[in-house]
Formats: sequence, C-alpha cells, structure tokens
Amino acid sequence: MSQSSLHAELSQLGQQVLVFQGGGALGAYQAGVYEALHKAGIEVDWAIGTSIGAINASIIAGNAPTDRMDRLRAFWKRVEFGGWLDDYLPDALSTALRYWSAVTTGIPGFFEPNLVSRFGLQSPLESVDAGYYSVGPLRDTLRELIDFDVVNSGATRLTVGASNISTSEMVYFDTREEALDMRHILASGALPPAFPPVRIGDDFFWDGGVLSNTPVETVFDDNPRRNSMIYSVHIWNPEGPPPRSMHDVMNRYKDVQYSSRSAAHIKRQRQLHRLRHVITEIADHLSEDARSDPRVQNLLGYGCRTRMHVVRLLAPRLGYEDHSKDVDFSPAGIKQRWEAGYAHTMRMLDAAPWRSETDPIEGFILHETMAGESISTAAAME
Repeated sequence: MSQSSLHAELSQLGQQVLVFQGGGALGAYQAGVYEALHKAGIEVDWAIGTSIGAINASIIAGNAPTDRMDRLRAFWKRVEFGGWLDDYLPDALSTALRYWSAVTTGIPGFFEPNLVSRFGLQSPLESVDAGYYSVGPLRDTLRELIDFDVVNSGATRLTVGASNISTSEMVYFDTREEALDMRHILASGALPPAFPPVRIGDDFFWDGGVLSNTPVETVFDDNPRRNSMIYSVHIWNPEGPPPRSMHDVMNRYKDVQYSSRSAAHIKRQRQLHRLRHVITEIADHLSEDARSDPRVQNLLGYGCRTRMHVVRLLAPRLGYEDHSKDVDFSPAGIKQRWEAGYAHTMRMLDAAPWRSETDPIEGFILHETMAGESISTAAAME
C-alpha cells in the first residue's frame, strides 16, 4: 500500500496519537517507532510523553516534519556513552562498568554530578538543587534541538506528564491549554532522587513516572473525545517470570514499577467506553419526548460514539539486560532498541490490525502486538 493510501486509511480512524512511556535509554525504541511512522507518511496529530517519552515527543512536536528525524538522531547521538567498553569486555562486565561510570561521572549531553548534594543526606539545599545530578547538559542539548515556537504553534499537539510534589497529583501540561517551555520538559523527566525538582509557577514537579508512567489516560479522558488511532509504546515489560536471583529481583522490580498497571488501565477504559456506547444505543430507543427532557439530556451527555483503536507496541528484552538497562546509553544498546522499534512498527503497519472486524458496541479496541506481529484484538467479533 502506498504512503498516501495508508495515511488516508488511518486518518479515517481519527487523530493519530503517539504515547510514550518514561524509561531513560529504553526510549531509543520510541525513536525507531516514530521513524517507521514517518517513513510510512503518517502525520502525528498529538504526541504525549513522560520523562524520556516527553523528550522524544517534544523533539517531534518541536520541529517541522522534515527536520524531526535529524533532530531525534542528534539527541540520541549526543547521549551515547561508554561504547568503547563493548569493544574489549564481555557484555555483563561492560554493562556493569558502564553503569557505575554513569553513576559516578554522569552522561555527556544529559546529566552531571551535582556536587552540592554530596555533603550528606541532612545537608540543606535549595529545592531546585535537591538531586544527585544536574540536568544542565540536557537543558543545553534540548535548547538546540527543540523550537518552542513550533511546539506552541498548534501544528502537533504536545502533552507531557509530571508529578506535583506538594499535592501528589499527576499534572499534564498541554499545548492546547497553555504555552510550554523548557521547564515543562525537564519537569517531566525530573526523576528523584537523581534529578532535582523543577519549579513551574508556585509549584515544584518531579518525573511523571513517579505517579503514572503510561500517560495514555490523557487521550481517553480528553474533552471533547475524538476518534483516535493511538500508538501506545511500552518500553517496560508488563509481564515476566518470577525472579530467581537478586539480579532478577532488581530488574523485574523496575519493570513492575514503571509499566504503571497498564493492564488495569486498559480494562477500566474498555469498560468506560463500552458504557458510553451503551448510553448512546439506549438513546436511540427513546422517544422524542423522553430525549427532550432536560434530566434525560443530562444523562445522555455521558454517552458518546467515539471509537479508539489502541495499538500497544511492546519493546523487546535485550539478551544482557539488567536493572541498569535504563542507563544503557551505549551505541550498541541505542542501535538495537531503535532498530527494533522501527522493524516492529513496520511489521505492525503491514499487518494492519485495525482492519479486524469488531463489535460495533465497543468504543475501545486494543490491538496487542509482540515484535510487531498482531497477538490479539480485544473487542473482536466472536
């Protein structure tokens, strides 16, 4: 199928939405996903992200389509780190040394040690310094790669998630509601205790992954809701075997923590969307007099006919992964994840899971993919 034909087919399903989790170096998979969509001629209407997902999303939304791939490549090239270790050491040893090198010296283009935080846990600090590392290098990197005039132009809607420290509430900063700047992107990625909080107005914010690392809820709760084709990119593995070593415990713990109860969110949203469609179906069977009753009209306002196709892309495990995988900014690690994201998305587009026949009563259709191959379509006709 040609690019124009695929774009036209997907556009008929509604707005094209990218949803990116947080996960440090694992976010290279997201860049590969976008490259495949870009090559297929799919225009992104709305980019949503948390942490590294917010960085990738803001680079996409903050540049003209013709410049996006160059900017994404430039970002991931600048944060490459420790590749020389792979040339001389076994995977397990090079991974461990790269991790400890990042912990002690930081990652060029991303973060560096914040020396004022090293005087003891009780040492007083300004809130904006309350982290083990400074993200000054990241600020400089993104300043060159993101045009906030483009971000706020409305061409591609951008939403980034952050955690309000004072209220413990998830906050989504959205270009449809306000102008975004560098603070919002840095706030979304201010993961404690590594990075200090970011002040916006009178409030301080940490990484959105502290409360919800999978910001797909923003699409389902949007007002007004719109028909959507949603590419939800999961870089933490929601499923995995029980640990058999402390090494496994540390690795699996991160997966469980940052996969953000995705299965529960999906189940809840399917239920809510089905109820919305049920309400509209009931409305079709009411008389004109009944529908004109203000009380009935108020109740019918809870219904809608929007349909949301959600393609969930699951990033693969690399053979040598451990709990430090989110700081594996090695050239080999970035390359493998990027290429996997690209290949999986191209296979998904070829499979076109959205063409599956589904129950008309369903408003939320989940397409599970593994390595780009369709596993199942929830809400499919029996």
